[in-house]
Amino acid sequence: MAKVLVVAEIKQGVLKSSTAELLSKAKSIGAEAAVVAIGSGIEGLVPELVKAGSDTQYIADDQSLELFSAGPYAACVVEAAGQFGADQVWFGFSESSKATAPRVAAQLDAACASEITDVTLGDDGLQVVRPAITNKVIQRVKINTDKLVAVVRAGAFEIDESVSGSQNVVKLDAPAPDLKAVIKELVSDASGEIDLADADVVVSVGRGARNEEGIALVKELADDLNAGFGSSRAMVDAGFMPHSKQVGQTGKIVAPNLYIAVGISGAIQHLAGMSGSKVVLAINKDPEAPIFNIADYGIVGDLFEVVPILREELKKVKA
Repeated sequence: MAKVLVVAEIKQGVLKSSTAELLSKAKSIGAEAAVVAIGSGIEGLVPELVKAGSDTQYIADDQSLELFSAGPYAACVVEAAGQFGADQVWFGFSESSKATAPRVAAQLDAACASEITDVTLGDDGLQVVRPAITNKVIQRVKINTDKLVAVVRAGAFEIDESVSGSQNVVKLDAPAPDLKAVIKELVSDASGEIDLADADVVVSVGRGARNEEGIALVKELADDLNAGFGSSRAMVDAGFMPHSKQVGQTGKIVAPNLYIAVGISGAIQHLAGMSGSKVVLAINKDPEAPIFNIADYGIVGDLFEVVPILREELKKVKA
């Protein structure tokens, strides 16, 4: 039986849904699943880790791990993988995962695959599926090593509510500090807006908004939906939106339940960042816009006319 170690994604003390997604997938391929949780003051998350589907919970809980640092975090993952005898280590999609996974792979002498969307175990051995060349092709990659470290693309796996685990807590010692680099402070977005990576609904604005007035109109729709507010690269390049809001190949990868693209034509680079969305609604005045090729629902019209109508209809629904 394969053994999969899932690295729990924890943000400000909250366990992210990607952890349960990865554990559900591990169980679905018949693997024994364990989880490693790293941070400070996180022992209270054990019941959630069990419910998510883990059979063993490796807990690295220490004040020195409060702020993310790739070296010490990788050391914790490697220690847990060794104790568990893991064949595979899976990370959810995040900036910290992309920084940690290569370190873990190097220390375990394992293959390293990024942005995978599927894992299969069969007669041909272990294989992963991943998009490449801005989603123009889908690769099926055979893993020729005994171990695999993978970063899973956001929204690639579904949570199986029927999956359950068993409590078997193993406490890990705090790793030695990274003397080459010390994290002194983390400065986060102080706007108070919903993080795009965490949002169930994302509303993104594109070139069709034209100016700050148009952006403000689309932002009001996002607020009505309690949604994350994103942007196409065109609006970032024009100086209207910060890079932290950019969705796409060179921005953030999102996979919400609902993605609303307002005034976005649908360049391949943007589609690469939101193709994992469950449902896509596109609003564009150009009926030939590429975004309509991947949208589940489309509205052809000027956003300055369509968005106010949508907002009025939302008010009726809420009432």
